[in-house]
Amino acid sequence: MKFWAVLPFFILLIWVQTCFGNTMEVCPSCETKTIKEGIALAQPQDTILVQKGTYLEYDIIVDKPMTILGRDYPVVDGENQGEIFTITSDNVTVDGLFIINVGTSYTSDYAAIRVVRSKNFLIQNVVLEKLFFGIYLEKSSDGRVYHNKIIGDAVEEFNSGNGIQLWYCNNIEVESNIVQHVRDGIYLEFSDQIVIKNNISTNNLRYGLHFMFSNDDVYEGNTFENNGAGVAVMFSKKIRMYQNTFKKNWGTASFGLLLKEINDSEISGNTFEENTVGISIEGSNRIQYVNNDFMNNGWALKVRGACYGNNFSSNNFLYNSFDVSYNSKLNDNVFDGNFWSNYTGYDLDKNGVGDVPYRPVKLFSYIVNRTPETIVLLRSLFMDIIDFSEKVSPVFTPDNLRDNSPLMRKIP
Repeated sequence: MKFWAVLPFFILLIWVQTCFGNTMEVCPSCETKTIKEGIALAQPQDTILVQKGTYLEYDIIVDKPMTILGRDYPVVDGENQGEIFTITSDNVTVDGLFIINVGTSYTSDYAAIRVVRSKNFLIQNVVLEKLFFGIYLEKSSDGRVYHNKIIGDAVEEFNSGNGIQLWYCNNIEVESNIVQHVRDGIYLEFSDQIVIKNNISTNNLRYGLHFMFSNDDVYEGNTFENNGAGVAVMFSKKIRMYQNTFKKNWGTASFGLLLKEINDSEISGNTFEENTVGISIEGSNRIQYVNNDFMNNGWALKVRGACYGNNFSSNNFLYNSFDVSYNSKLNDNVFDGNFWSNYTGYDLDKNGVGDVPYRPVKLFSYIVNRTPETIVLLRSLFMDIIDFSEKVSPVFTPDNLRDNSPLMRKIP
């Protein structure tokens, strides 16, 4: 009778141990002195508590569900020997480690932390320095990369890797990370339903964010500043880009945002400030550009061939050298209800909308597209004269490319 009375307690105890596991301590003076040893001894669902210290380890395989938790940021030093952590199990958490000295290879993409064919993982509060690749997610899903700091020392593209890379992944959040001085800050390829939110990606060699062949993704609230180029989005569809900042991405071939073969997407509430080109658009269709600010760029928009059915409305174009550049006389895109700081029209009925349409494409931008050296004549009297003549009687620029409802005041 007593046995049946205590049976529920034993069942509960077994369930707690199964779900939450035990905690194993790892430290230089502990019985378990290395992380590898701790993983080998741990049972599924256990927590390995890594105490402060330096652990000279690499090629650490995490092949069972567990939590690896660092206290006071213990240092895991790979001594440039190769990959440091490889996660091959579902339900793994890595939290609070300082990982340095990933090996460099020209045949293998060594990473500080690699996640392979896993689900329900969490990588958070990790600091990575002296790395090749930082966090590399491969054929994994339903995970989160949160609040990590990744600082590389990349000098040349050919011998450097990316900060956070996703390859054939889906349903993953990449949030509140800082990524600097790597090749691409964040890179996605064949990865769908990804949320990239509130990250800061700066001073990277190539792109702050780069993704290809990835659909139904959202990036929101990120900052991409002072990279080789800001963001490149290629061969994807149904991408939503909200409230990001693209700033000071300067260079002869640089831009805030490159869109190539992008369809059925939305770009809303973003700030493009002090870039060589705010947005460079090629072969991209049916995109809504709404409530964006283009400020002090060389070109706010540079539209190349095969762009159809795009809509630009309620955007602010403020003090750009060129608002819009076009390389075709054909236009199938709509500009309506934007504010243009270069607009010199009038509003006699005081309804806040200019009575004269605005033509954002200058003849000089057409000339610079064909002969870049002529940029030295920017703001010369001669260029003002030919721009005025083209505005009166368009010959080289699309006749129907105009904003028929230019706003008289900046949109707040």
